[in-house]
Amino acid sequence: MDNLKIYAQYDIDRLVIHREGETRLGEKVAVLSSWEELPNTIGKFVLLGIPEDIGVRANAGIAGAASVWRPALMAFLNIQCNRFLNGEEILVLGHFEIDEPSDTSIKGLRDKVAEIDDLVYPIIEKIIAAGKIPIVIGGGHNNAYGMIKGTSLAYRGPIDVLNVDAHADLREMEGRHSGNGFSYALKENYLNHYLMYGLHQNYNNEAILSQIESNPKLKAIFFDDILLGADTDGFFDGLGPAAGLEIDLDCIQNVLSSAETPSGFEVNAVRKLILTHAKKFSYLHICEGATRMLDGRVSKLTSKLIAYLVSDFVKANIS
Repeated sequence: MDNLKIYAQYDIDRLVIHREGETRLGEKVAVLSSWEELPNTIGKFVLLGIPEDIGVRANAGIAGAASVWRPALMAFLNIQCNRFLNGEEILVLGHFEIDEPSDTSIKGLRDKVAEIDDLVYPIIEKIIAAGKIPIVIGGGHNNAYGMIKGTSLAYRGPIDVLNVDAHADLREMEGRHSGNGFSYALKENYLNHYLMYGLHQNYNNEAILSQIESNPKLKAIFFDDILLGADTDGFFDGLGPAAGLEIDLDCIQNVLSSAETPSGFEVNAVRKLILTHAKKFSYLHICEGATRMLDGRVSKLTSKLIAYLVSDFVKANIS
């Protein structure tokens, strides 16, 4: 049965590589004994995994996004505890355990994604209502819907979102999948202003382009225009106080994902964006990355990349 596995100290300890004379973040992070203690924990950030790729497959993509949570967590926990990042700012909550649907047709997968939505959003709502900032790793971009809905319910109103992505994920409401989380969030009034940064002209259909052009709540800067020197100053200034930050790793060149790209942002450009703007956001959602794809592609670097992005977000918020 689908559930949230809440970590005990043992779950953290087994992932930490100990070395004499050094302290790793995993030796400092907190775990949760009960939901009641969450508002009173020292840590401002709550780390959570969604290791699934059902939403990607429901969007006709290649499985693999389920693989990244555990290695990314291990990479993060083994960052050095030092003057730049202590680890006491972070609580590791756990991860969702999601069963494969018995019906693996497109309809069956999309029905399952709707069930995942109902699993995710109440947890995000609880975390934010407790005054914390969720950092969510893994899974398809379908989980943006649960992030947005949970945050919106906690704030009692629609929120703004910045999505750093090659794709707008504004496909038709044809059943839930990784390509239409923002469509559903807009329709159901959980999402207010939606800013898309780095869209690829080649991979957004005409219906989506027309929607962006006609809806004043939607604002986009294309990666192709950034290459031509487009002025991006002020693009992020209109975000409201409850904004969410979505980073789809398929916008970064040569990062393993279902929609891996040879042309996209360099890693340091995304790191700089986070370090510059992190304080604007009520959550961070990193999705679509993988360490192993169903088609045989593998990469050990995705987990370390995620560890960098998460640590950048935390550092920028506490500086």
